[in-house]
Amino acid sequence: MAAPTLPRPPCWVRAAGGAVAAGLAAAWLLGRPAGPRLLRPAELGQYRGGGRAPGLFLAVLGRVFDVLPGGGHYGPGRPYSHFAGRDASRAFVTGDFSETGLVDDVSDLSPAQMLTLHNWLLFYEKNYEFVGKLVGRFYGEDGEPTQALVLAEAAIAEGLRARARDDELKRQFPPCNSEWSAAGGSRFWCSRQSGGVSRDWVGVPRRLYQPGPTGPQCVCVRPTGPPSDRRAEAEDRGRGDLDHPSLQEFEGCAPLAAACVPRG
Repeated sequence: MAAPTLPRPPCWVRAAGGAVAAGLAAAWLLGRPAGPRLLRPAELGQYRGGGRAPGLFLAVLGRVFDVLPGGGHYGPGRPYSHFAGRDASRAFVTGDFSETGLVDDVSDLSPAQMLTLHNWLLFYEKNYEFVGKLVGRFYGEDGEPTQALVLAEAAIAEGLRARARDDELKRQFPPCNSEWSAAGGSRFWCSRQSGGVSRDWVGVPRRLYQPGPTGPQCVCVRPTGPPSDRRAEAEDRGRGDLDHPSLQEFEGCAPLAAACVPRG
């Protein structure tokens, strides 16, 4: 007996070439469209778990994840159930779990806040199955990113750049160890682990001034060798980073002492 003949794929599959045609044909034969699934808010709202719900989904920046394996967290009556069946991207950052806070509008969040949301997105991508995209603020009817998503990703990119700059500054100027007592006041000191930065030098305490409202902070400064700034105008006097223009000595402390009890 001859083997049964499979139906011919549609013309749009036959017209595609090579691997693309093979992928489209496989998707057609399985009875499902190629590419990520597109959900609308009303459909996503059915996926809150429990009862006759078809599943347990949530969305972050328009990306939908199946969180049924975490039903103990996201199912009805559980601590994070308010995230189920919707995109509440904003609440991941603000902690506002009211109905007005459980929304997807992140347009006014800072790059630093968007980094927090980015970390949540990475968490879901690592631990839960990606289901598809939510049509609305971040994805259009065609599944393509909207301007809102482009702006959100730009804010995340700026946050990542700022964090990289902060990390580099922390490696150059690790925070001091510190303690305070009513009898002795503040005491700062440096070690090879201070600030959580492992290194092969100890350093000396200095005030570091940076733009912003936080004021100066105590950092440990490498006092020997060439400066970290290797530009031509950074003169190598064998004093490490002691001559950096944003640094200031503590009054009443020996310039090269590893510990300091500031005067006043």
